[in-house]
Amino acid sequence: MRNRIRSIDLFAGCGGLMEGFEQSGHYQTVAAVEWEKAPCNNLRERLRTKWHYEDADMRVLRFDIQRTEELFNGWDDPEYGKSDGLDSLVNQTGGIDIIVGGPPCQAYSIAGRVRDEHGMKNDYRNYLFESYLKVVKKYSPKIFVFENVPGILSAQPGERPIIEIIQEQFSENGYYLLLDLKNAIIDFTEYGVPQNRSRIIILGLNKDFFGEESEEILRKFYSDILPAYKAKQKETVREAIGDLPKLYPLENDEKFEGRRISHSLPDPFVPNHVARWQSKRDIEVFRTLTTDIESGRNEYLTTESLKKLYTKVTGRKSNVHKYHVIKWDEPSNLIPAHLYKDGLRHIHPDTAQLRTITVREAARLQTFDDDYIFYGSAGDAYKMIGNAVPPRFSKCLADAVYEVLTKYAGDRQKKR
Repeated sequence: MRNRIRSIDLFAGCGGLMEGFEQSGHYQTVAAVEWEKAPCNNLRERLRTKWHYEDADMRVLRFDIQRTEELFNGWDDPEYGKSDGLDSLVNQTGGIDIIVGGPPCQAYSIAGRVRDEHGMKNDYRNYLFESYLKVVKKYSPKIFVFENVPGILSAQPGERPIIEIIQEQFSENGYYLLLDLKNAIIDFTEYGVPQNRSRIIILGLNKDFFGEESEEILRKFYSDILPAYKAKQKETVREAIGDLPKLYPLENDEKFEGRRISHSLPDPFVPNHVARWQSKRDIEVFRTLTTDIESGRNEYLTTESLKKLYTKVTGRKSNVHKYHVIKWDEPSNLIPAHLYKDGLRHIHPDTAQLRTITVREAARLQTFDDDYIFYGSAGDAYKMIGNAVPPRFSKCLADAVYEVLTKYAGDRQKKR
């Protein structure tokens, strides 16, 4: 661990950001903070088996970040168990160089605001960034990385846009952020992620460490340093999942590990690559949609035609179309956390398989390596994967941040 950059991951989920930072080889995960049980179980397993942290159980802190003082000093809680807290871990390593993470995005997402009758204005998650800020203020890292949905730029739960409050409060606490963040919206397909996903990546530089050159360094980060890691070409669904074993519809439902399945198991077996149960009705809908595309008829490519099909099949009406077949030769549509509830907008393109995508396929479209095994229920896994930052992009980000911390910080030290 000597000479590695010391990192804390907040709102860590199952570790999409952490995974990329660990893959780069430059960083040591001092702690990962997450409040949900299933992601914490997976984080501990991954840190222990893949990244060889023998004390992974101590480094993964399952706790409510809003209870910040307890997070720092330790807790004994009937829900979250017992821990000596974040201070204890940080003191053992001699400080923190970087804090990464992003508060839950649902309150900032445009789709979330449309669905909520109050436009998400009353959602407590609007202000979870304040807990993130308290941790940054406590440990004064050289850099922080704040990841979220682009909708954060237009979110206004109160009298002022939330992004103005975030910029102002981080600035008051010693960090330089660019005021114009349009270049901070990153299209992950440009970094080899086979999925249409854009996120805002806000980099904050410690003014005491980087000094008056902070603005110049940040502009260079977004214009030159990070873009240098873009992929040569976009990856497609076929490239991402086309080699996985095929899962065919069964004549009759069977049981696997206590749950009902409607499709064959993979041969050879691939962990997390088991199709979720599909009704006979849905299988026939999938047959209609996939053969429509494969035959070139293209009868069901418009929103209106898909809404009419849904009404014909179910007898119900919907304001949005419920069905979507992912396309072989394009990046997938967004993999959302909502996938744990409903897979109908992620129908596999193979006319022979007639199903929605598996956990392993969702993981591949999010660029998790196959050796990341997701433990817990399939619902937990879909949710964790949908909430994650794709590790392939995270590694590009980690390498770009490493350049800032070494080359530009090094130049700063020489000038001193």
